Amino acid sequence: MIDIKFLRENPELVKENIKKKFQDHKLTLVDEVLELDNKNRQIKLNGDELRMKRNSLSSEIGNLMKSGKKEEAENIKKEVQSINEQLVENEKLEAKYAEEIKERMMKIPNIIHDSVPIGKDDSQNVEIQKYGEPIVPEYEIPYHVDIMEKLCGIDLDSARRVAGNGFYYLVGDIARLHSAVISYARDFMINKGFTYCIPPFMIRSDVVTGVMSFEEMDAMMYKIEGEDLYLIGTSEHSMIGKFKDQILPKSELPYTMTSYSPCFRKEKGAHGIEERGVYRIHQFEKQEMIVVCEPEESYEWYDKMWSYTVELFRSLDIPVRTLECCSGDLADLKAKSCDVEAWSPRQQKYFEVGSCSNLTDAQSRGLGIRIKGDKGNYYAHTLNNTVIAPPRMLIAFLENNYNPDGSINIPEVLRPYMGGTAKLIPKK
Repeated sequence: MIDIKFLRENPELVKENIKKKFQDHKLTLVDEVLELDNKNRQIKLNGDELRMKRNSLSSEIGNLMKSGKKEEAENIKKEVQSINEQLVENEKLEAKYAEEIKERMMKIPNIIHDSVPIGKDDSQNVEIQKYGEPIVPEYEIPYHVDIMEKLCGIDLDSARRVAGNGFYYLVGDIARLHSAVISYARDFMINKGFTYCIPPFMIRSDVVTGVMSFEEMDAMMYKIEGEDLYLIGTSEHSMIGKFKDQILPKSELPYTMTSYSPCFRKEKGAHGIEERGVYRIHQFEKQEMIVVCEPEESYEWYDKMWSYTVELFRSLDIPVRTLECCSGDLADLKAKSCDVEAWSPRQQKYFEVGSCSNLTDAQSRGLGIRIKGDKGNYYAHTLNNTVIAPPRMLIAFLENNYNPDGSINIPEVLRPYMGGTAKLIPKK
């Protein structure tokens, strides 16, 4: 959520930002907010005047009572009572306007960074850099589920019977590989100085609306029936929520944390959940990183964060590239974002395995996360980035470490988490 003061002073700039995101249907929100804000300020002013008048009359009642002028005092009491009734109605209007303003403000996108390329959708994202040489072997790379099945590592049929499409059972070596990758990513980030955390896997609605836009919420979140709880779509949600309504000591910043969690996503609007694949699914596990920092440090942290993901994938012998997300591909709260994509030798193209985002103060305003500064309190900046998200990452891992005989090489850095295993051998 952007600063309403900024919107008051720069309405045309806010509208131009909306146009850059190709969301022209939201342009009317700016004028609606300005109109409601003006009404709300008038109501507040009216309330202040009524309270001043009530205080003055209350003092007068005391003086009249002391002077024995009870009848006059009773008449003024009636006037005070009338003012109290007006104040009740005034406060109802104040709350109504405030809610209507908030509802609209939460739909207005964050101001994007000047460096963000202008484009309508992800087809216009811009490649920044490639890391590692993408190789296409002379032998055929099977579909990732076929590789897993030959290792007796996946059971999709049972998962469909139990939960439907978009779920899976990982078994044996593949399940162990999945856990090994998560453990390696955890230790990788701890070695970068991040604090490890396992957060709540459910959050309340006021946290949900603070960390994401209404559009994302509707497309992603599973609601717990009969309770004010949602299953998290990523641990970023509960990790940023950890700081809700907190005033953070400046001396303790930045907060750098890496978190493990399962993730649950409806994938509403996706073009079908795969029946056989594990690329787009309803449930997966993830190692995430978040940073809460001083505003002037957030873009420095942004560059560090995505570079950690690149470094981790390269340590597993997986070629990757980074893509700058264009304006139309940015979620509403994001000021700047880049994707990390891994090379698929089977498809001979890159595909997304992680995303790094700077949300500046958009989440902090929604959640009330402030820094206690020398000259007053101000909003922190928040960032998040995928460290690793198997099983999607396993697709890249299996394809890039696949041998002609169907065996899978285990990179040296991962072997301690696999009991020293250097190679997975097919069982079928």
